[in-house]
Amino acid sequence: MIEDRFDARTLANMNVALERVCQRRPDDEDYRVRKLVAQRIIQCAKMGKKTLGARTNAGERFVTNGRRSA
Repeated sequence: MIEDRFDARTLANMNVALERVCQRRPDDEDYRVRKLVAQRIIQCAKMGKKTLGARTNAGERFVTNGRRSA
């Protein structure tokens, strides 16, 4: 599970990043969109990018140009 891979602070920042990205979207309640954005944020965290900004940017990049490849 994801909780086993990351500490509490990292998980909290990942959740904040997800909410920041999704609340700006008209389809913020779309489960598929949230899941895909979350996957990008998880990938970012796995690569060692620790800042909230980096994780938020990873999610934003997906919604702006990643949907074509998803």
